[in-house]
Amino acid sequence: MFSTKNKSEVTEVQNYRKSDYAINKNSPNIVYRFHNEIIEITLEDYLKENPDKTEHDFAELKALSDQIYYEQDRAESAQTRKDVSIHGLEETEHCATRALDEEWEERVVDIQNRKYAWKALEQLFTVGALTEVQKRRFRLYVFQGLSTRQIGRMEGTSHQAVAKSINLAIAKLKKYFAAQG
Repeated sequence: MFSTKNKSEVTEVQNYRKSDYAINKNSPNIVYRFHNEIIEITLEDYLKENPDKTEHDFAELKALSDQIYYEQDRAESAQTRKDVSIHGLEETEHCATRALDEEWEERVVDIQNRKYAWKALEQLFTVGALTEVQKRRFRLYVFQGLSTRQIGRMEGTSHQAVAKSINLAIAKLKKYFAAQG
């Protein structure tokens, strides 16, 4: 069977083969790659420059070099995964954020609306427009974010009955708010 690779996988393999780690690992020599040249230290060169060293010392140094390149490659890969591409954003003229004063005004309005909604709900709950069951289910559904199925399981009833009860409560609320103007 032939394995198929997409273009990005082929590019990754080619980039890997060109990486410092791969060049050093796949060579019997110790390889240092600079921006304009590659220097290879062979066993013979190493022993000639260091007569008191052995082949074993060279092997240890080679293993250390491989390990350093490996750790560097892993660190670069981890950083690359964290980088976010901004290619194509050069032409962006407008930022998607809003002015802080607009956000502040919106927050103030939201807080006021919530206060009014709470007062209206308190009035509605005390007026007796909703049954105790509807009040409980409405609170669980709207304010605690439970689903009709979760409420049904808690109360030992069907989710359809819970949904019907909540929908009736919402209809009563709409009717009450419409009458209030």
